[in-house]
Amino acid sequence: MFAAPPSLELETFSVLPDVFRMKGRRSDWADVNKSGQFLHSFLEGPAFDRDGILHVVDIPFGRIFRVDGSGTWELAAEYDGEPNGLAFHADGRLFIADYKHGILQMDRSGAISPVLSRVRAERFRGCNDLTFDTRGNLYFTDQGQSGHHDPSGRVYRLSAEGQLDCLLANIPSPNGLVLNQAETILYLSVTRANAVWRLPLLEGGRLTSKVGTFLQLSGSLGGPDGLAMDKEDGLVVAHSGLAVWLFDRLGEPSLRLRPQTGPFTTNVAFGIHDPSNLYVTEASSGTILRAAMPKPGRSLFSHS
Repeated sequence: MFAAPPSLELETFSVLPDVFRMKGRRSDWADVNKSGQFLHSFLEGPAFDRDGILHVVDIPFGRIFRVDGSGTWELAAEYDGEPNGLAFHADGRLFIADYKHGILQMDRSGAISPVLSRVRAERFRGCNDLTFDTRGNLYFTDQGQSGHHDPSGRVYRLSAEGQLDCLLANIPSPNGLVLNQAETILYLSVTRANAVWRLPLLEGGRLTSKVGTFLQLSGSLGGPDGLAMDKEDGLVVAHSGLAVWLFDRLGEPSLRLRPQTGPFTTNVAFGIHDPSNLYVTEASSGTILRAAMPKPGRSLFSHS
């Protein structure tokens, strides 16, 4: 539909140290989601705290890492879980979308506690990612093993007051999600459909209507995973298997970011103290990649 956009190469910011790489250890998550492979890690869920420290998860081994500005890693937590997505509340608490346990939170000491483990006395299928709006309402995806064969994945909204609403319940693999700047639209990765959906929000975000496809993508290794939004409502899509893409607010591709480490670009986050820098988790190599994003109106290849 569109001509290929300009392309930039992602640079390596930091690599998971050998001391944290698992060797010869199986996991329940990898048995199901990675055909029983023995993984060293599977990085996802990048999120920055208010001090600019990057946090990432290792899904199969229940670990959360802190990575400082120099690229030094620290194990923040290790527990019996499968953390998939991270998001910081405005008060500094770290919330976790855990595939095994639902929605959790972690304090500065690394202590993990439950926030929401069931809905109407039923367990979630497998929570994947989450994001906050400026009012403290939490949106999250419940993916499990849903797909075209079983389009029953869900998107929920947990209000700041504790009310839980299901916005959508017929999704073939809901994954990453992000709000536009006005917080009137929720964009949703639908991995098994190789698409990004657009969910208009009504009644302060409690309802959605006229849900449609914003992007229809391609690729065979995975599909759209993590999402991020820039200040111009440009949508960044981490496609697990087909690089990282930037689309403008109308859906036209404007940039492709190519990893040299491996194909599984799982998620993305803009820096806090350096918001022009985009950080990317690449799971196959256990690497955090980075790219300086062009400023609006400036040529990608300008040196001025």
